[in-house]
Amino acid sequence: MTLIADTEALIAFCQRQSGADYIAVDTEFMRDKTYWPQLCLVQIAGPEEAAAVDPLAAGIDLAPLIELLFDERIVKVFHAARQDIEIFYHLTGRIPEPLFDTQVAAMVCGFGEAVSYENLATKLAGARIDKSSRFTDWAQRPLTQRQLTYALSDVTHLRPTYEKLRRRLERSGRGEWLDEEMNVLLEPGTYRLDPVESWRRFKIRGGSGRFLAVLQEVAAWRERTAQEKDMPRGRILRDEAILEIAAHHPTSVDDLARTRGLGKGLAEGRFGTEILEAVQRGLSLPESQLPKPPPRQDMPPGLGPLCDLLRVLLKMKCEEHDVAQKLVASADDLERIAASDDAKVPALEGWRREVFGQHALALKHGRLGLTAHGKSIAVVSLGEAA
Repeated sequence: MTLIADTEALIAFCQRQSGADYIAVDTEFMRDKTYWPQLCLVQIAGPEEAAAVDPLAAGIDLAPLIELLFDERIVKVFHAARQDIEIFYHLTGRIPEPLFDTQVAAMVCGFGEAVSYENLATKLAGARIDKSSRFTDWAQRPLTQRQLTYALSDVTHLRPTYEKLRRRLERSGRGEWLDEEMNVLLEPGTYRLDPVESWRRFKIRGGSGRFLAVLQEVAAWRERTAQEKDMPRGRILRDEAILEIAAHHPTSVDDLARTRGLGKGLAEGRFGTEILEAVQRGLSLPESQLPKPPPRQDMPPGLGPLCDLLRVLLKMKCEEHDVAQKLVASADDLERIAASDDAKVPALEGWRREVFGQHALALKHGRLGLTAHGKSIAVVSLGEAA
């Protein structure tokens, strides 16, 4: 197995891949002790060879690798690409294009929701992947042969997996379906971590505008501090402590020290001073600028049975078209369709409307019905509703 640990070898390898139509890419990283993912290994498989690049090797320059990843003539193939792309976006401020995510393509091709790489590789490439090295310490050096074998299997089997999925997409004419889903991965906002918006990560039920203002300020302080110090959020301040601070908005060191799980030492130190300043910013925010909780759209009474029917129809149509339900409509989408014909949901637009949305509206208005035939459910036309 090939491990590249110097710039000269990396240049030569990348040059050999420069004429490829596509390369398979994967990363190994550590994040348990840092805020930003620590890139520990990059695996690349071209048409005829595969190698693991060691970004932690002394003196190595990753510029040839970055140039390869941003070569717009080459498709970069990932499986469940979001975390991998986040790493490269953080390193360069750019997103490698063009991209192909085999997990997303598998959903479009009917392999179920969020199918794992090992399951997909087994079905399409006949691979048997040993996952025993998945949770090893990738920052530890030297890497073992077993680690390298595992790491490279994540890209060598990705090649035939990609080729078979691509052919399925070509035969089915679903390339545009995939393109719609890939647009999310190509949007820089997907990877930007704005501290001001970090309060939205908290699962809250209600709360006053002032509570939300303090929550927003303290959460933003934690996010900025975690980014600057490259530490996990929870090691700066736990979620439970932030919620308690937002609820009681302490204004003194003694008040802050009474926060559960925070401790007097932290309250009396620099962090304590900065937290109290964040609380004060939240308390001083004008009423007109107070954040508002995400709107809750309670389902009108009586729509539960209709949602159940729509759920059955969704399952039927997705099986008929061999596409993952998650890709077509969510439970929230079904509730919104039940409540309004003009619901702003993806299921009522584009290819999703053809597959499911138009039939959902017909069912809702009595133009379609569901009936049982033995062990099967069938859709029947009922004509125009009265």
